[in-house]
Amino acid sequence: MPMPFHRSALLSLLLLLLLTGSAAAQPAAYISAKKSSGSFPLAVSGKAAPLYASAQDWPGVLRAARDLQADINRVTKTTPTFTIDNVPAGPEVVLIGTLGKSPLIDGLVQAGKLDAAGLAGKWETFVVQVVEKPLPGVARALVIAGSDKRGTIYGIYDVSQQMGVSPWYWWADVPTKPQKALHVAAGRHSQGEPQVKYRGIFLNDEAPALSGWAKEKFGGINSKMYGHVFELLLRLKGNYLWPAMWGNAFNDDDKQSPVLADEYGIVMGTSHHEPMLRAQQEWKRFGKGSWNYQTNEKTLQDFWRQGIVNMGTHESIVTVGMRGDGDEPMSEDSNIALLEKIVADQRRIIGDVTGKPATQTPQLWALYKEVQDYYDRGMRVPDDVTLLLCDDNWGNLRKLPKPGEKPRAGGYGIYYHFDYVGGPRNYKWVNTNPLPRIWEQMHLAHEYGANQIWIVNVGDLKPMELPISFFLDYAWNPARISADQVAAYTRQWAARQFDDKHAEAIADILAKYAKYNARRKPELLDANTYSLATGEWAAVVAEYNALRTRAEAIEKQLPAASQDAYFQLVLHPVLACANLNELYYTVALNREAAKTGQATTNELAAKAKLLYDQDAALTRRYHALAGGKWNHMMDQTHIGYTYWQQPEQNAMPAVQTLTQPITPAATPPTAPAPAAYVSVEAENYSRAMNAGGISWQRLPDLGRTAGAVTTFPVTAAATEAPGGGSPHLEYRFTLAQAGPVTVHAYMAPTLNFPGGSGLRYAVSIDDEAPQLINLHTGLVADNGNRPWEKAVADNILLKTSAHTLAQPGEHVLRFWRVDPGVVLEKLVISTGPLPATYLGPPPTGKR
Repeated sequence: MPMPFHRSALLSLLLLLLLTGSAAAQPAAYISAKKSSGSFPLAVSGKAAPLYASAQDWPGVLRAARDLQADINRVTKTTPTFTIDNVPAGPEVVLIGTLGKSPLIDGLVQAGKLDAAGLAGKWETFVVQVVEKPLPGVARALVIAGSDKRGTIYGIYDVSQQMGVSPWYWWADVPTKPQKALHVAAGRHSQGEPQVKYRGIFLNDEAPALSGWAKEKFGGINSKMYGHVFELLLRLKGNYLWPAMWGNAFNDDDKQSPVLADEYGIVMGTSHHEPMLRAQQEWKRFGKGSWNYQTNEKTLQDFWRQGIVNMGTHESIVTVGMRGDGDEPMSEDSNIALLEKIVADQRRIIGDVTGKPATQTPQLWALYKEVQDYYDRGMRVPDDVTLLLCDDNWGNLRKLPKPGEKPRAGGYGIYYHFDYVGGPRNYKWVNTNPLPRIWEQMHLAHEYGANQIWIVNVGDLKPMELPISFFLDYAWNPARISADQVAAYTRQWAARQFDDKHAEAIADILAKYAKYNARRKPELLDANTYSLATGEWAAVVAEYNALRTRAEAIEKQLPAASQDAYFQLVLHPVLACANLNELYYTVALNREAAKTGQATTNELAAKAKLLYDQDAALTRRYHALAGGKWNHMMDQTHIGYTYWQQPEQNAMPAVQTLTQPITPAATPPTAPAPAAYVSVEAENYSRAMNAGGISWQRLPDLGRTAGAVTTFPVTAAATEAPGGGSPHLEYRFTLAQAGPVTVHAYMAPTLNFPGGSGLRYAVSIDDEAPQLINLHTGLVADNGNRPWEKAVADNILLKTSAHTLAQPGEHVLRFWRVDPGVVLEKLVISTGPLPATYLGPPPTGKR
């Protein structure tokens, strides 16, 4: 007779789902301060289990094992012994090793004590589990075993993170919570195989901040600095790096850098415009003649050949192709045939130097800016070369593989940006990348099969700590983090850097400051960004200041050990951006007061100058942290832009002062009656109609004001004839008058990633036929294209359609799904011109 399914069993099942990560944004905890049935005592009562590895294992594995030794001490103040080849004394040991490389691990497999299933033949996979009687004289072992070098290293660092050592312990001074005991839960713990094969970061735009800091602390961007970068990457389960390149040459500046990268286990590459593993700086140092394959073919071939010679056996991905010198387009007479010849010649060099077919050396071709045009016009590279698709430098993917396309042996990848130098404006100072939008765009990439390489431009690395963590965690397993779990991810991340008590509040602050900054990146702000007349400027500043108040309140409650980390990760960007917005708001008030000779004009000018000085004071405070550890890291200029490129130094915005007696303000002219309108956030629909396997999905917190909506699956074919029962959203609204109205649709600045004529949606009111609207009419992701420049600067695509209400009263607006990937943020229905605002009218509900 079957046992009844009790309520307690249901609760246990739900708890199990939470612990196994099925309902969590990050992996389940398996190390605790408390003993449990069958758990392994990693450190108890002042004693830590000894660590043991084989000398035959990878040097990078042995190096990471020493990091684990240090991490256990960080947590427990007890340092375990670490022996190589000599079995340590004691009933319980930690065995570390790589399948097929470590006799220790292979012996356990052969003896039937460790199941190699789930490891053998896998990429970068690890297991952590307790094994009984692994060796003579050893009662139990905690085994950390990897399928390959990085698999083992990730297993080691996974244990460290489970103990409470943040990957950011060095890069953000995150303290480690002391524990008196560490117990590893019974069972087999693994994160499986990563879904994206190569996951990495690009250190770019690194002057003046990173370069000034590295010069002071390490004598330059060299192997001493890169050791910290490599360790961070591995602790974050990344594996791939494009090194700093403006003024730097990774392989030439410090010959130890590539050697160290190989030892650590980092796959090295060069940026999208630096072919054959040679930095742009190396051409400046060693090149002869022009960077032109038509006129200087032999010299360029010799130069590139040396890059592959330098690579040797180091694990690398070779960039192929060619752009103009200094990340510029090729000359106008460049043609597809020439570029295909360049790639063919580069591959011949790769084969000649390595002594094996070029297909056995990983390569990528970056479809960056104009290079995508060559691809669209028919240029092709061999099937084993990864096509690295790119965003528009502003976080919007330009192109994705077509569903059902023949798979490529080299697959597809994504080059993404958190930081950028270029039009319409540089953005390099602080984090302006909200996780919900990163999630939405990289979800597209994953679903469309661009999973071979994900690499993101992180500028100076700091202050992109949270988005870097998210990008690499999401790359490992996109299925673990759904759209409605992004906030949970941020909470768990905050808890790991600080504590559970403040995690919810800190996560909300992290999310909000990135959201606010993304509305208008700080470098694009000025006194005219928001509307004074409607109170929009005041509301924006009030939001920032409320965030500042909350962040400062938490600071007072945190222990001294967390203060430096909190200032870097949370408080500084909140204070700095709240101050910057108030500065421009005050300048706007000053200029408005000066127009009418208000008595407050000079007072506002003085206040603006104080706020400008406060910006510099916050930078000094950051640079004084941890005894000056991060001096120069906030040197990036951000006030006083006049065009796309950064100013040499910050500049106080112009303010006005009065020297004449104050003139009474003139009576303002009577303004015409404002138009009636209804404003509704997209996520607040009345009804969602799903059909044909297509469903509407809320994207919480995505957008400039609230959340957004889109349809899943994102790969579903277009709905060519919207109407009837096809997928749509309904919004009920009331207007007191009949007649013509305009529907303003505020859309995320998604690009036409499938190709074709552009992404479309349709809109109708009441029983009228749906009107098709194309998001991308006249919009091309290219500098100088005004619609694109406005869309990315404003972080919105605003489209309108004209309709007529047959009678006053209640109506139904239907937003129809046509193409996949369209993301709606807000709808406004108006009877006439709207007030001039940046964010659009705030929500009104029915009207």
